[in-house]
Amino acid sequence: MLPAKAYVFIGLNAVRTLSIIALLLVFSSSILVMVDDIEAVNAFVDGGSNSTFTINSDYIQNSTVPNQPAGVFWAVLNRLLIIGQTVVLILSELGWPAGFFDYYFPVLGSDFGLGALGVMQCLIGASVLSHFVKVFPLVSGFFLFSIGCLNMLIGLIFRERAKSTRSILSFRDRADDMLSSLDKTKEIPFSKYRMDRDAEMGVGVKEPDTAHART
Repeated sequence: MLPAKAYVFIGLNAVRTLSIIALLLVFSSSILVMVDDIEAVNAFVDGGSNSTFTINSDYIQNSTVPNQPAGVFWAVLNRLLIIGQTVVLILSELGWPAGFFDYYFPVLGSDFGLGALGVMQCLIGASVLSHFVKVFPLVSGFFLFSIGCLNMLIGLIFRERAKSTRSILSFRDRADDMLSSLDKTKEIPFSKYRMDRDAEMGVGVKEPDTAHART
């Protein structure tokens, strides 16, 4: 049976895997939404959707682009920011480059917990879910928002120890230390072995040479 720390290590890394998957899904779905928005805007500009309903509506038909001045710019910029944030958070979850995050983004570095990461994931998920989107972006946004809530909960429980606890290298070092300590407890020094052997033969400890001569 594995120790409790091993189960904690496995659980935290399972959450990290789900977090990376959710970020990848939002990354890919944001690209698809941006492509659909651009196609809808092109159709609107070309007159394919130039109807009274489209002109009077708040959004361009079949898109998340608001029908207002510079609406296309802000819609595309929103998707680009989401894509950039997901890339940064994926690298943070992978822990590479650790020195870059520790120096420039300390809240995503190794000295901080998972609370800030969870807050950012919830913000991205809320940004995706705040628009009418298709099924794939909708599911991706819900998934990321749920993982963000879970990361915030883990951050409250483990605080700054979360990333060090789930680190593969630190866990391997702790496992090596445990194995070495077990080996040390099993080792019997040669002098103690000789003393025990002489005691069984009925010879005093201070007379090892005599004991060997009698044998």
